[in-house]
Amino acid sequence: MNKILQKRQLSENVFRMEVEAPLIAKERRAGQFIILMVDEALGERIPLTIADADAKAGTISLIFQTVGASTIKLAKLNEGDYIAAILGPLGKPTSIRGANGEPAGRVVCVGGGVGLAPLHPIAKALKEAGNQVTIIMGARNKSLFVMEDEMRAIAGDNLILVTDDGSSGRKGLVTDPLKELCESGNIDEVIAIGPPIMMKFCSKTTEPFHIKTTVSLNTIMIDGTGMCGGCRISVGGETKFVCVDGPEFDGHQVDWDLMIKRLGAFKPIEAAAREHVCNLYKGI
Repeated sequence: MNKILQKRQLSENVFRMEVEAPLIAKERRAGQFIILMVDEALGERIPLTIADADAKAGTISLIFQTVGASTIKLAKLNEGDYIAAILGPLGKPTSIRGANGEPAGRVVCVGGGVGLAPLHPIAKALKEAGNQVTIIMGARNKSLFVMEDEMRAIAGDNLILVTDDGSSGRKGLVTDPLKELCESGNIDEVIAIGPPIMMKFCSKTTEPFHIKTTVSLNTIMIDGTGMCGGCRISVGGETKFVCVDGPEFDGHQVDWDLMIKRLGAFKPIEAAAREHVCNLYKGI
């Protein structure tokens, strides 16, 4: 049982919880995730990324969107309530440029929607390793941004806000400033996390410039432990499982069309949102 210490509603359907999980907080690394079971009665296991952790306090931060029965039930819990079970940390951690004696560099982190939650610990780790970090945050409108203050603390003046409707920052797509930064010729790596269609076109934007691009495919995970096979994808012509082989992969090697097609089969509730984003990116 894991106690909920704090709960905040970040937007209409997005919530943040600080949860007691001392062992996970101590061991987790940027890029990893947990498996959560809200209660024994419901029994569904859902993967959630770790947005932040405090090893000293023994807590982890979870940011999630209510899209199904389990996340809706989770959102109804309050401070002082308990989550039945949390397993983690799972997945391979992010390879941080500048760590283990490797040279630091200039890294652009691109996040869209709730993808900003898993991007936060990665951007933080990159900054701590001595990298120059630029963060591009994208959302449909201003009210949907999460962790803006935390991202600004990392990137400072190198934080770029982009919204579909122009209600915050510049109006457009995250690929617009990303392409401009690529054209500057001074980027060592790009990390993109968000809707699959966004990650696909971020990868297509960087590919002509031969810039290493890492994407996190956590959106396709179901069971999260390799048993169900629901997160099967093709990377460089080889079959991979996101939960055990990832969740991060080379964006230039991912078969995006296959992944998006399979994602639609498992998550029909997101069809309208995907159609909206696809329409935005048409013609790129």
